[in-house]
Amino acid sequence: MSTYVYGITQGTVPDLRDKLLGIGDPPKPVRALTEGELSAIVSDCPEQLRPKRRDLIAHQHVLAEVSGGRAVLPMRFGSVSPSDEDVRGVLAEQADRYQAQLRRLAHRVEYNVKAVHDEDAVLHQVLAEEPELRAMAEANRAAGGGTYEDRLRFGELMAGAVRAREVRDAQLVEKALAATAEEVRPGPESGGWFVNLSFLVGEDGGDALTEAVAELERAHPRLKLRVHGPLPPYSFVES
Repeated sequence: MSTYVYGITQGTVPDLRDKLLGIGDPPKPVRALTEGELSAIVSDCPEQLRPKRRDLIAHQHVLAEVSGGRAVLPMRFGSVSPSDEDVRGVLAEQADRYQAQLRRLAHRVEYNVKAVHDEDAVLHQVLAEEPELRAMAEANRAAGGGTYEDRLRFGELMAGAVRAREVRDAQLVEKALAATAEEVRPGPESGGWFVNLSFLVGEDGGDALTEAVAELERAHPRLKLRVHGPLPPYSFVES
């Protein structure tokens, strides 16, 4: 059976088998594999591994339980090794790199911030900033909506202007929030969000970031921001 890896920590870890359950149905007992000065937090891997909500929560729960009082290098969901022996081999081969990352990420957490526009607010702002588009909208309205070609052209120009505003606002969000963080990493593109950024902050740094988010929303009502955290610093683990 293959080995599922939750994270890597320093030193030995007390026996977890009777105390902590991980992914799987039924949940698999969690254990630690120690090699030198490092330990990997692992369990057996289910034959069919899928990102089900229960397993995603279990993965995060294991990391939260183990990280109490110690630094843990979190692995993303789905990190699987062929065997316990392979895990120990990687711990031995990459010991210096893992130690360096554990030092860098000790007492740090990740916050993820996503942003969208309030559609009505951004459309009104684009029209206020673009005299040509405003004139086209007024002409179409005076003509009872305008021809199909007029409406199509207006829609294309509006879409381009909104995309340009998204680019500028993405830069605005990153600049405003980066000052509260040690590092910033872009997240994967996802439908509907024009900003998806992860911020590495100290364990006590979340308040400054969330206050900066609230100030952004107050100053720019067209912005709608969602904050998720604190999380293990997944985005800042070097692969």
